[in-house]
Amino acid sequence: MKRLSTIVVEDERLPRLALLKKLEELSDSVEVIAAVDNYDDALQTIARLRPDLVLLDIQLRGRDTIAMLDELKAGDIPLPLIIFTTAYADRRYLMGAIKVNAVDYLMKPINRNDLAVAIAKAVERAGLVEAEPMPGKLSLRTVSGRLFLEPDDIAAIRADGNYSRFITFNGEEAVLESLAALERRLDPAAFVRADRSTIVNATLIYRINAKRQQCTLRAPAGTLLTIDLSKTAVEALLHL
Repeated sequence: MKRLSTIVVEDERLPRLALLKKLEELSDSVEVIAAVDNYDDALQTIARLRPDLVLLDIQLRGRDTIAMLDELKAGDIPLPLIIFTTAYADRRYLMGAIKVNAVDYLMKPINRNDLAVAIAKAVERAGLVEAEPMPGKLSLRTVSGRLFLEPDDIAAIRADGNYSRFITFNGEEAVLESLAALERRLDPAAFVRADRSTIVNATLIYRINAKRQQCTLRAPAGTLLTIDLSKTAVEALLHL
């Protein structure tokens, strides 16, 4: 998969180094091509290198970097994907980020998991979600790397904020992809959206207990797994 060429813009040395270190752990998705610490250098570097992604401090020594994006647009320079980083919870900045369609808005100190989710969003928005590595297997991005699952490994998937949580017959795995994005990749004949936050592998359903609001699924090897569901999900599965 092509990595996103990335510029880091952060005016404080230690946060900049910490961010670069976290990005090293996501090097399968991003390639840092520059790191700068002031408004003018950031403007010139973005214009010259034309990165795919910029992690941009929303305030650089008192200067608002949303104005920088306006300058780039005025110069007919295509805007990269933007992930804002900030120590400010000011609504004005948040609205500015929304206005420029930023990928995400991360509060400092930046949490590693939040950064990984934001990068996954950028990869998805850039259209770089790669084809499956082999027929019949799903390639899934996790905080620590990748997870490869066959459809019959998956009992259900639950939304977990910006993540999804895969319920398998061997435990649970957090995946850096939204439930909506996953639904587009899954076979709709097998994976059913039971309610707003749950997808169930309908081919593995063994028993539905409407009274207890539970569904039991059976793996091809015979392993049984029971999961709790909402009333809406139970009703949807009963009507399959």
